[in-house]
Amino acid sequence: MQLTVNGTTHTIDVEEDMPLLWVLRDELGLTGPKYGCGISQCGACTVHIDGEAVRSCSIAAADVWGSVTTIEGLGTPDALHAVQAAWVEHQVAQCGYCQSGQIMAAAALLTDTPDPNDAEIDDAMSANLCRCGTYPRIRAAVKTAAAKLRGT
Repeated sequence: MQLTVNGTTHTIDVEEDMPLLWVLRDELGLTGPKYGCGISQCGACTVHIDGEAVRSCSIAAADVWGSVTTIEGLGTPDALHAVQAAWVEHQVAQCGYCQSGQIMAAAALLTDTPDPNDAEIDDAMSANLCRCGTYPRIRAAVKTAAAKLRGT
């Protein structure tokens, strides 16, 4: 089976029902997506498939319908994505475990909603659990990233 991940096409020999999360971590060595709950509830495993934020723990490798982007592929080798830069600027992360999923959810939100209000941010981000409680920093970082992406 072939998967395109972060712009590179990989031929992998795995069971078709293997969760994408384990393909990314165990077969491709990408450790950004984390295992949290395994039931698509916490968001630590969030990646993009064709720009849509999805939980990689609950999608079988054979069911991947497009190009996968993990946090490792979100920015470029020379520059962080605006969301990643805003996370650093606002010192969002504490333990950091959920942060790759949070960042991927925020990037997907800003693709669909370039100028989100507080309610839209809260709605989009509440599906990703943060046990450290950095939600005010997350909201501030999303607003900063939105402004950077809009060029304002």
